[in-house]
Amino acid sequence: MSTRKAIADAKRVVVKIGSSSLTTPDGLLDLEAIELLVAAVVGAINSGREIVLVTSGAIAAGRGSMGWPKRQLDLATQQALASIGQGLLIREYQVRFAEHGIKVAQVLLTADNMVRRAHYNNSRQTLAKLMDMGVIPIVNENDTVATEEIRFGDNDRLAAVVCQLVDADALVLLSDVEGLYDRAPSATGAQLIAEVSDFGRLAEVELAPPARDGVGVGGMASKVEAASIASSAGLPVVIAKAESADRALAGDEVGTVFVPQAKSKSDRQMWLAHATTSRGRLFLDAGAEAAVRERQASLLPAGVTSADGEFLAGDAVDLIGADGVAFARGLVAFDSAELPLLLGRKTGELSAAHGEAFGRELVHRDDLVLLTPAKP
Repeated sequence: MSTRKAIADAKRVVVKIGSSSLTTPDGLLDLEAIELLVAAVVGAINSGREIVLVTSGAIAAGRGSMGWPKRQLDLATQQALASIGQGLLIREYQVRFAEHGIKVAQVLLTADNMVRRAHYNNSRQTLAKLMDMGVIPIVNENDTVATEEIRFGDNDRLAAVVCQLVDADALVLLSDVEGLYDRAPSATGAQLIAEVSDFGRLAEVELAPPARDGVGVGGMASKVEAASIASSAGLPVVIAKAESADRALAGDEVGTVFVPQAKSKSDRQMWLAHATTSRGRLFLDAGAEAAVRERQASLLPAGVTSADGEFLAGDAVDLIGADGVAFARGLVAFDSAELPLLLGRKTGELSAAHGEAFGRELVHRDDLVLLTPAKP
């Protein structure tokens, strides 16, 4: 089956639209763009499909309501405008979908919700129940409370995580450009790439930054990252211009499709790799790195030379190899404040000196995922 046909046949689809596709040139919310998007989603629903919509635009809606000038905004101002605009944004969606007899629900997430497995499962259950009720979940990052440390960074990555949350069959990323080009779309001779099957070749592609200063944060690089995440989970992905949303959902020859890859990680590993945010780093000696990389062994305190960051037991941390690059991520069993007592010491020694609670793995193998392939 072709990738485009797989998208056309997908029963449950996550559709993401960014700020640059939902705003006018002066940075205000574009109501005509929302109307066009709603029409495409309604068409898909009427054909028997389920849609989860991931949307940006809260800050733009708040900016328009307050008459705020278009310019770079500090975090506090973004949060304030998002708190004003989020209600306005969801109201626009409610009114337009209600005209077609469809109910919607607002779901606001932060990366912190995804780090805690219980929170992740609660989000999953809520989204599943909404779809069981025939309600369209409209998901956005909770910009009102998200700080730099707990942000997804862009809604493209959020959309890829939502695909995991709802067991989606396909991901549609809507942009303000036609798709992925082999160089900046404005460059002379730029060619649209119709299909990507080898993600390794994307290193040669000049990825476009966000189209307009102060509107959107991801650009094409974040869309390719999201496509890579979803593709590695076995999902077909298309990046297309927002105005072509209906055609993208229908599997027409628009935009750039990303061929699904063989799924190599479990759902839990996908969660660890892509839905969690690292709170710290553990630096491993050569023996520990080899054990984790090659044997997928648990990480013991004796193999860690140093650590940085402040974290609690159960937080995600990155494991750093000899080259200084994070090669794995896992859930740490101890608080950062406890680590000076543990590092470089054998579990038997720790158990004898401090009790059995200290004689266990620093990161258990069941709570580990490799971020880079094992070395040959």
